[in-house]
Amino acid sequence: MTTVPGREANIADGLRRLRAGVHSDPHQLLGMHVQGGVSVIRAFHPRATSVSVAHPAGVVAMQRLGSGGADGGLFEAELPAAGLHGYRLRYHSGDHQWEVDDPYRFAPTLGELDLHLIGEGTHRRLWERLGARVIDHQGVRGTAFAVWAPHARGVSLVSDTNAWDARTLPMRTLGGSGVWELFVPNIGAGLRYKYSVIGADGRTTLKADPLARAAQAPPETSSIVTDSEHRWADADWIQRRRSDDRTALPVNIYEVHLGSWRRGHGDTILGYREIAQQLAEYCRRMSFTHVELLPVAEHPFGGSWGYQVSSYYAPTARYGSPDDLRWFVDHLHQNGIGVIIDWVPAHFPRDEWALARFDGTALYEHADSRRGSQPDWGTLVFDFGRNQVRNFLVANALYWIEEFHIDGLRVDAVASMLYLDYSRQPGEWSPNQHGGRENLEAIAFIRDFNEQVHGHFPGVMTIAEESTAWPGVSRPTASGGLGFTFKWNMGWMHDTLDYVGKDPMFRRYHHQQLTFGVWYAWAENFILPYSHDEVVHLKRSLVGKAAGDHWQQFANLRALFGWMFAHPGKKLLFMGGELAQLAEWNHDRSLDWHLLDEPEHAGMQRLLADLGRLYAQAPSLWQVDGDSEGFRWIDAGNVDRSVLSFVRMDAAGKPGLACIANFSPAVYSDFRVGLPLAGGWREVLNTDASQYGGGGQGNIGKVDTEPTSWHGFDQSATMTVPPLAVVWLAAPE
Repeated sequence: MTTVPGREANIADGLRRLRAGVHSDPHQLLGMHVQGGVSVIRAFHPRATSVSVAHPAGVVAMQRLGSGGADGGLFEAELPAAGLHGYRLRYHSGDHQWEVDDPYRFAPTLGELDLHLIGEGTHRRLWERLGARVIDHQGVRGTAFAVWAPHARGVSLVSDTNAWDARTLPMRTLGGSGVWELFVPNIGAGLRYKYSVIGADGRTTLKADPLARAAQAPPETSSIVTDSEHRWADADWIQRRRSDDRTALPVNIYEVHLGSWRRGHGDTILGYREIAQQLAEYCRRMSFTHVELLPVAEHPFGGSWGYQVSSYYAPTARYGSPDDLRWFVDHLHQNGIGVIIDWVPAHFPRDEWALARFDGTALYEHADSRRGSQPDWGTLVFDFGRNQVRNFLVANALYWIEEFHIDGLRVDAVASMLYLDYSRQPGEWSPNQHGGRENLEAIAFIRDFNEQVHGHFPGVMTIAEESTAWPGVSRPTASGGLGFTFKWNMGWMHDTLDYVGKDPMFRRYHHQQLTFGVWYAWAENFILPYSHDEVVHLKRSLVGKAAGDHWQQFANLRALFGWMFAHPGKKLLFMGGELAQLAEWNHDRSLDWHLLDEPEHAGMQRLLADLGRLYAQAPSLWQVDGDSEGFRWIDAGNVDRSVLSFVRMDAAGKPGLACIANFSPAVYSDFRVGLPLAGGWREVLNTDASQYGGGGQGNIGKVDTEPTSWHGFDQSATMTVPPLAVVWLAAPE
């Protein structure tokens, strides 16, 4: 062997660190090293009894260094330097023999620019450099693994390919980036793997890959190498989306939990592809413009409904592969249905195998428990002030849109990010640098997220679930807003649900719960949500919330839907509401589709289908949702009769539709209402119609105006206003 001063000492020290799992650059010791026209090749495997080098000119036995014990497992050979780039290693252990391409002969798969952007927190396509990527590298097909763990003492790849032995595939760090990297040739999609991380605290933990693009179905927790073969067929949809201004278009969202929307034979969970075919047909029939999926990123606990995410880049395997989810989105797009997903950047679970204390330190979570833990959900809060953590989240948002063609991200629990004292008592939170309660780092992250999404993907919606009076949630960041496209109108939701839960006898004292929403309807671009959160945890189903006997409950819910679809704001309904589901939602079972055998339930579904169709056909209901010019009260003050009426105008200022709502159980015949145009106003919707399960009282097609001033208009008409019902009148053409 070639004699180099200090060689034995260097090898002994390197081998010691290698066997301890704390060698930060195993490529320095292993692989091929050219020294003066001679190639020195070293290989390490603690279970190997002998190793050979197979190269174009033949096979050469490697020499074991040392005599076993602490030196065991390290082998070396010297060969001519020329023609060795394609060599392979043959390992022998007893009767077992295997041959591999040497992972330690390859250059890094990340460049200096990548590492700079990662450190700066501005690598917008992070998933193309970290995680597991099937690539061609130096002429060889394999998988590049890279993970950010800056405080780890050592990181090794463990997988099916090395019998989960952390000693055999140690990774190297790249400069001061904190990124550990290894290219493993001749392996590809389907491999299960994790990282064995020796943390700064000295503990060794098997960690799932934070940027894994596929994962095992729970309760298993390994990451999986994946490589997409899906060929998209939604180019026309994506092209149209780029020019969409959704604030001036109809948005009627069907919120869905994939595991419980509909089950297969024997109560089996349907896969992405099966659900896609049924859901697309259903949404078209019901005139929904979009579906919104409860979180589909991998999560260990099904009872969290996806809101405690462990693998942010991996679609949940409960319903199939990542390409199955791509097929799902593609199929819905081809059927004219957009796809929104719930996205959860506010917090993550404490599972030891996932993000928590990833490198033995508080890496993804804030180190200060007053900012790094979420008391409501027992979870950890991201450190929004750390460049790499912000990058991880912003890139994740872009990833779902780029890789899965998602049309919108509904951001969960925004308020918990905005306020340092959210759900905390005095002494349990620390103020910001100015002494305030605002989380300045989280605010900067949210604005960056919105700017990046809208900048890279025009037409994609971002939607805030934000329950406070924070100003400018859906206003541009350039004018001081947070930059979301829409905000859920939680106040409107709570007010309306509380109102229909009141006995009609006492509704006159709560009339403002229906009128108050108009006072702030244009402060934001609102979505009116009746979401999953309102039909769980003993809150009762939507129809169960309504006051009165069985008939009145159904009438109240029909009227509420009629009110919702006429009111300014986009629409969202959680699955089952259209069936008038009697029971609360249960994530472990299908919706009660058998209820449609009953006339009142089938009628409710028919009403929602008609509301969606009429809404989409009436520009006055959505063109100027964000402007008070699109709305005018006819009469907001009929407190004693619990009747409210208003008219909606289109972008040209032309009246399009009048809504008359009666939230009392009385029938009002010869009821006079002022109208802005003379002529015959067609009754296009009556929630009391018999086909919806109502009593069938109405106006036989239309009402005609006469020149009698009423409600501030020169024209008015008399009509029948059914009990607990909403009537829509379309303006004369």
